[in-house]
Amino acid sequence: MPRKLKNIELNRLSPEAFKNAQKTPMVLVLDDIRSMSNVGSLFRSADAFRVEKLYLCGITGKPPHKEIRKTALGAEETVAWEAADSVITCVENLKKEGYKILALEQTTQSIDIREFKSVEKALALILGNEVDGVNQEVIDRCDAVLEIPQYGTKHSFNVAVSGGIALWELLSRQLP
Repeated sequence: MPRKLKNIELNRLSPEAFKNAQKTPMVLVLDDIRSMSNVGSLFRSADAFRVEKLYLCGITGKPPHKEIRKTALGAEETVAWEAADSVITCVENLKKEGYKILALEQTTQSIDIREFKSVEKALALILGNEVDGVNQEVIDRCDAVLEIPQYGTKHSFNVAVSGGIALWELLSRQLP
């Protein structure tokens, strides 16, 4: 019979070890995310995949905030982040730094995320507002737009759920 592991058996990194650990060559760009719970959840997913950094753009909430802390469970203190007023400027700067710019959105030319292959080492994934998604002006600056297939009556996942699925799909083959 399987036995649930105790926290001590999970070999989790300490906050100091996490900060010094090699990161996955990916950043998340959160654009106008309204819910602090979604922001906190995305910090937690970023921690799980050792994402390099989160860019918190526009109205996206920033730490310290009790609602972010509630869902991030401390990841907001270990995952690197930076506030950016303009998502456009942020995306243009990341492009200049050599990141392949991806958006997670439904468009006429979206690529099924399961089919996406990239040889680029550094990826920037843009996650948009819970209601309006990724702004068209941002999509116009992307190298590719990815979509998670869905089969029910709803046309979208919660942004934090989408971010977790996308991180898993894009990074699981690269991680040990």
